[in-house]
Amino acid sequence: MKAQVVYATLTGNNEDVADIIIEALENADVTVKKSEISQTEVDELEDVDIAVVVPYTYDQGSLPDEGLDFYDDLADANLAGVVYGVAGSGDTYYLDDYCLAVPKFEKQFSLTNATKGAAGVKINLNPQANDIPTLQKFAQDLITAAKNNK
Repeated sequence: MKAQVVYATLTGNNEDVADIIIEALENADVTVKKSEISQTEVDELEDVDIAVVVPYTYDQGSLPDEGLDFYDDLADANLAGVVYGVAGSGDTYYLDDYCLAVPKFEKQFSLTNATKGAAGVKINLNPQANDIPTLQKFAQDLITAAKNNK
């Protein structure tokens, strides 16, 4: 089974989230490619079983500037047969704008014919020890969905 984890980060928090997800996937014998969102083309996701996006939310609910092309290109992609999940870190200081990139990317993925494999995960700031089981379950849910998607 193959996965690609695409992340965007300013502070390093989302790369940490991505690394925890990657470790959980690799521990289940999934081959994982990690890529930064501005260096990733959406069509790369056509060749994997599991696609994960780990975006940050900027300012008042904005998507990462470096990920806007990727986000826009998702709307035109056909990812039938791919299972997706979105997780990201944010800051609860922003209240209603907290981690809005997660549901925005989930909505965009829903246009691609891909299958949602796990509920979106929102992490406050840098992932802590108590966030690891949540991210591990996220990864396991994606694996289970991918197996059922065959």
